Amino acid sequence: MCTGPRVRFCQIIGTGGALSRNHIYDIMMKHFVTAIALLATTAAFAQKKDSVTTSIVKPATPAATSPAKKDWSKVTLGRRANDHFMFQLGYDNWAQAPDSVHIQGFNRSANFYFMFDFPFKTDPRFSVGAGLGIGTSNIFFHQQRVRIAENNPTLAFSDESQTDHFKKFKLVTAYLEAPIELRFALDPENTNSSWKFAAGAKIGLMLSAHTKGKTRQNSFGQTIGNYTEKESSKQYFNTTKLAVTARISKGPIGIFGQYQVNSLIKTNYGPAVFPYSFGIMLSGL
Repeated sequence: MCTGPRVRFCQIIGTGGALSRNHIYDIMMKHFVTAIALLATTAAFAQKKDSVTTSIVKPATPAATSPAKKDWSKVTLGRRANDHFMFQLGYDNWAQAPDSVHIQGFNRSANFYFMFDFPFKTDPRFSVGAGLGIGTSNIFFHQQRVRIAENNPTLAFSDESQTDHFKKFKLVTAYLEAPIELRFALDPENTNSSWKFAAGAKIGLMLSAHTKGKTRQNSFGQTIGNYTEKESSKQYFNTTKLAVTARISKGPIGIFGQYQVNSLIKTNYGPAVFPYSFGIMLSGL
């Protein structure tokens, strides 16, 4: 029997295929279009759901932050070195010395200062150093005598290579010096281990100048007198000196250099020579 859903099919069979092929084709196309519409709706819904889920799961990118800049005006200097002494030991020579001046040997200087340090309140990495001390210089000459005590119009550097001479002969000068410098410390709270830099100048007042000859020899190098001769005079020298200075140190140990900008010897009293020195130093500041 033809009941329920089979009625339409039975009618088609019963009529012996009375329905045309075109009519059957229209029915099939309607069902096909309906199926396609359902599939498209399902795919669109699934895609929308995925996009919503992705937007929820994706983490937000944190905003970049720059490190805070240190406020140097608020640092404490309780661990800053209290060592106010500075000692320098260096090699000395004269710039622009003429060939008639026979400087030879280990020329040396020794300087000792008592310094005060004044840090900047706004940035204690910077400070001003000032102090007072003594600076000495020893310049050695080879088979030559510097006649500082004689009454000549100019300072004489006598060549004694072909006659009697001293085995060792040197000129010694001593100054009362007042250095001042601008300082910079990478770590002002721990200057005992920090890198430190300084540049400045110093003014000096000559305290004494003397020559010292030791062991008299003849032209063949034979000793003819085992004695020491010393002469003192400042008559040929500028008694005031001005020098520029610089130094670099790591902790208490460092290196220094200085150059005198005015001539050691007075104008018209001898050659214009400019002392300089460089060497090692010890200082807590």
